[in-house]
Amino acid sequence: MDTDVLIVGAGPAGLCLGNALAGSGLRVTLVDPQDEADLGDPPDDGREIALTRRSRAILDHLGMWSRLPDAAAAPLHEARVFEGASTRPLRIAPYPRSSEPLGWMVANHAIRRAAMAALAEHGTVQLRAGRRVVDISIMDHGAAVRLDDGAELNCRLVVLADSRHSAMRRRLGIRSSQRDFGRSMLVARMRIQHPQPGCAWEWFDHGQTLALLPLQGDLASVVLTLPQHVVDQLQSLPDDAFEAQMQARFHDRLGSMKLMSARHAYPLVGVYAHRFSARRLALVGDAAVGMHPVTAHGFNLGLAGVADLATQVAVATREGSDIGAAKTLSLYARAHHLRCLPLYLCTQAIVDLYTAEAGPAHVLRRGILDAAATLPGIRQALGTLLADRRRARITVN
Repeated sequence: MDTDVLIVGAGPAGLCLGNALAGSGLRVTLVDPQDEADLGDPPDDGREIALTRRSRAILDHLGMWSRLPDAAAAPLHEARVFEGASTRPLRIAPYPRSSEPLGWMVANHAIRRAAMAALAEHGTVQLRAGRRVVDISIMDHGAAVRLDDGAELNCRLVVLADSRHSAMRRRLGIRSSQRDFGRSMLVARMRIQHPQPGCAWEWFDHGQTLALLPLQGDLASVVLTLPQHVVDQLQSLPDDAFEAQMQARFHDRLGSMKLMSARHAYPLVGVYAHRFSARRLALVGDAAVGMHPVTAHGFNLGLAGVADLATQVAVATREGSDIGAAKTLSLYARAHHLRCLPLYLCTQAIVDLYTAEAGPAHVLRRGILDAAATLPGIRQALGTLLADRRRARITVN
């Protein structure tokens, strides 16, 4: 065998898995079409990740949290959910009452940079940068992975971490349920006249969804969800006209808004693979489940799956079992499915309800938020869900 574990894709999930397996004694290889320089210093793509407490603990265990610059992680102490023109939001805070935040806002590119730095220090994971996987053959004794330069790598386990649009998932015949939400997400970093320190907004306004994600000081990441043609129009505006548009879309509640970054747009598509594992094959990150960002759990779910898979592989290694056996991988797949499916379906329902424009939908939405605001049990449950206080567990040696 050329390697024990071959990971297809060096995005956040693939890099985190590489770090999780770096101390296992296994030979691990990462393959990604980007060159090594771009992987080590990825550009700012505008995306901010809301990390739960459990996710922070996992990143700390992987040696990544300490590599984030002090200014990279902004604490999140409260979330507010608005409906329409209402100024009375549903407020969600940590439960039980705690000085610890709900989570932390961290830029996606900062997480990737920290992951690459940790991987380089381990020095035990081979990186095949600038190479693309073109075919995978699964056999009883192992798997053969062919690259675009003609090289063939033999391994005991293949892990797909190559995005929600995974070409290899489709090539290997793993079906997935896909949902095009018919909207795109426009993200930009802005300086806010009336900042909301430590407070995130989710605003289901008429005809649009807005989010405000607090960063350091008076900076915030602004997320606007609209049909693609409207996003295109906003993308084409001069900076001052865009700033005026954003101020108006937030109903002037934040005062003046100054653009501080490039604008980035992403189509919103949800994906759920019908299987998370097969013989000598596992799926992690968005290749397994690609979430709509409204519940902010996409990366957190992916990271939890990485931790589970790394643990199962390490246990099999310690016991002298086959790390690519269907039994070993099914333990990961079953646990990850039980974790992901309820949140995935719940997210789909939230998106359907809060993007509907019919009159009854507005009444129902307002009623749900009012009920949640007045029933402490619901607020406590939401605070617990968002914070995710469960203890992180990764076993690699």
